[in-house]
Amino acid sequence: MSDAEFLERLEPLQVALVTTQQWLMETGAKVLIIFEGRDAAGKDGTIKRMIEHMSARATRVVALPKPSDREKSQWHFQRYAAHLPAAGEVVIFNRSWYNRGGVEPVMGFCTPEEHADFLRDVVPFETMLRESGTHLIKLWLDISREEQAQRLEERRTDPLSRLKISPLDAVAQEKWDDYSAARDEMLKATHTSRTPWYCVRANSKKHARLAIISHVLHQLACPKLESQVPEPSSELLFRFTVKAIKDGRLAP
Repeated sequence: MSDAEFLERLEPLQVALVTTQQWLMETGAKVLIIFEGRDAAGKDGTIKRMIEHMSARATRVVALPKPSDREKSQWHFQRYAAHLPAAGEVVIFNRSWYNRGGVEPVMGFCTPEEHADFLRDVVPFETMLRESGTHLIKLWLDISREEQAQRLEERRTDPLSRLKISPLDAVAQEKWDDYSAARDEMLKATHTSRTPWYCVRANSKKHARLAIISHVLHQLACPKLESQVPEPSSELLFRFTVKAIKDGRLAP
């Protein structure tokens, strides 16, 4: 997809996001969007495009640093709960409490018991959020091992991408299989009918961004838009199913 075609398809989606946010603010809705996925899967770029024309006052992007010693001693969800949306707000978590479902167990930043406790507790926690009136949208961005290697190399050589470089990048390829196993366990344990995961095949950044924004708009279902927004392709974005782990839709 050319840049011109991408921008042509992006603009009406961004207009729809503005319309939707006006409606959310009028109705006092609370929206929480969770972005998770492989390192270099395109979370930052997608969020940037999504919020480009949204209200700065009613939109917050939360990307927390590693926890302090004090935060490590707290209930795992505690520091995230402080950032949950109030009425009329859209909050986007660029990584979230699901760090304990992936990065932390793979890198040894939590104990096996803490990991098991998280997988047990996260569904009831998210169910309570839903029951309190919060719209919860969970997105897993998936890319191939080869695509990740290429993107990580581009980060290392592009001076404008220096701030994206993380110490974890160095082991993302080395621990690829461990991350795959943690992903599979996490998705299977935390996908429910009320708090589902939607997976995005994000090897093409442009196609993934368009699909994600379309999906978010459909999930929020602003009545002012009716059927104006096209459904994202099921080849690109799909509701998680265990079959996707084995049929190639999720990178092994």
